[in-house]
Amino acid sequence: MGASVLQRPTLVLNRHWQPVHVATVARSLVLLWNEAAFVVDPEDYRLYSWADWAKLTPRDGELFIRTVKFRLRVPEVLTLAHHDRPRHNAVTFSRRNLFKRDHTTCQYCGCRPGTEELTIDHVIPRSQGGQTTWENCALACVSCNAKKANRTPEQANMKLRKVPIRPAWKPLYDASTVRIASWSRFLSDAYWNVPLEDAH
Repeated sequence: MGASVLQRPTLVLNRHWQPVHVATVARSLVLLWNEAAFVVDPEDYRLYSWADWAKLTPRDGELFIRTVKFRLRVPEVLTLAHHDRPRHNAVTFSRRNLFKRDHTTCQYCGCRPGTEELTIDHVIPRSQGGQTTWENCALACVSCNAKKANRTPEQANMKLRKVPIRPAWKPLYDASTVRIASWSRFLSDAYWNVPLEDAH
């Protein structure tokens, strides 16, 4: 369990409590140890240093890391000690992130057949000079992709439901597909398109 717990996501906030990053538990513990961050208790918003956090006993059913001398609670939210400005992260173009941006939905007909029945469509086909970019790729079901073929939407008399754009960074682009329940206290619903997991 130890290794998988260390790879779980931790939400990182700046000093103004704005989300700026998602780190692994392992990385968050390094930040805490180096006094670069504090743990935020989602229940009462109290801040903990490494020394204070290490003194706490894990609650029943709560994840923890066993050390030689004690059991350490797994932090779910950190706030940085020094960074004041929001960090503007660029979302990496990838198949996984494209599926998140398009909500696993065909951008032509709106169906949601499942990941196996969705393809990445080049709006302007590569044969016509189209590039593999956020602005030229969209999800399409197998049927719509076959209908559009090697044409632009206009040439195929098809309409995109929305113009493809580079998405703004949100924690879901850094985290796994697991949403930590306590994060909802720090993020609006607009940040999410992933299942909720109550970590306690």
